[in-house]
Amino acid sequence: MEHALFIKLGLPADEPELIAEAQVFEERFHRLLNELNRVKKLNPELLDDLTAAVEDIIAFKAKILRLQLQCKILPGSNYPLLLDHIRREAERFLGLLTSPVPEEPIVLLLQQEVFWLRIMKEHIEFIIHLLDPSERELIEQAEAFRKTFSRLLETARDLQSMQRTKPRNFSDVLPFTMNVIRHTVELRNFKAAAHELAELCELLGIVASPLLLDHVRREADKFLNELDNLLPAVKSCDTSRE
Repeated sequence: MEHALFIKLGLPADEPELIAEAQVFEERFHRLLNELNRVKKLNPELLDDLTAAVEDIIAFKAKILRLQLQCKILPGSNYPLLLDHIRREAERFLGLLTSPVPEEPIVLLLQQEVFWLRIMKEHIEFIIHLLDPSERELIEQAEAFRKTFSRLLETARDLQSMQRTKPRNFSDVLPFTMNVIRHTVELRNFKAAAHELAELCELLGIVASPLLLDHVRREADKFLNELDNLLPAVKSCDTSRE
């Protein structure tokens, strides 16, 4: 729902049909969210409606990205990487709705870390490009986060590749994950502080809405929650293989 809003806010004013299409998606997901909040269990009909909506918005995001890459529409304030970023997030959501979860906890943990660390790195890059050049202290902080998360992503990809050899135990994964958690908490707090500044009208950048900063803060919380849910199983599995 919020992705549709951000796309709508970022589209150029001379694309009223695309703006209207984004508005329809925003309303469609708002209705689905209300339905999900009313039920205790996801019934097959609602799951089908949700799956269809996610498939449709993936196609919409891809269409806008394609139009921009082919220079058939002006970019507005939707960076191509931002459109690809939110398309990948929607594809992951669709996968969670339709695909089986890997049985090996460590495989799932590394998948999540590779996915989310890339997302976190790109969040930082978007924030850097949305801040005003005069906001040097915030840009410096964000640049430090960008370097940290770029390194973490490279390591996560290396560990994921090594894990494909199916080692009996893989003790490096747990300390790496604790390091990821520590840095993600710091990034989450940075995003929360930036959101507060935007709410107080104390940011000079071109953030379309304070909601965008709250959105990326919640995604950091989602990453931390997924790691927290998986860690007990990974620790148990690693201990049992020693």
